Amino acid sequence: MERIDVLERELKELIVGALKLEGVSPADIDSTAPLFNGGLGLDSIDALELGAAVQKKYGLRFTATPEEARKHFASVRNLATYLELHTADGSCKVN
Repeated sequence: MERIDVLERELKELIVGALKLEGVSPADIDSTAPLFNGGLGLDSIDALELGAAVQKKYGLRFTATPEEARKHFASVRNLATYLELHTADGSCKVN
């Protein structure tokens, strides 16, 4: 399994667990579907909680502009790609 696939699976599990999504399993989440504004239908509170969960799990500190953050959090695939590019093993800190 490629690293991006592992990150996507981990992120789906993190989304379901951290946001306490009832009736949604990680397997139900399409990696390319929007997380906000359709798709999974997350809201701004969910975005804050998800950002905190990603920061805690991966030690990732986002310093992106709001526009960049929206791009990174647009889908599981985008977020996994960002993590893959900015961490060596999925656990490095990003400033």
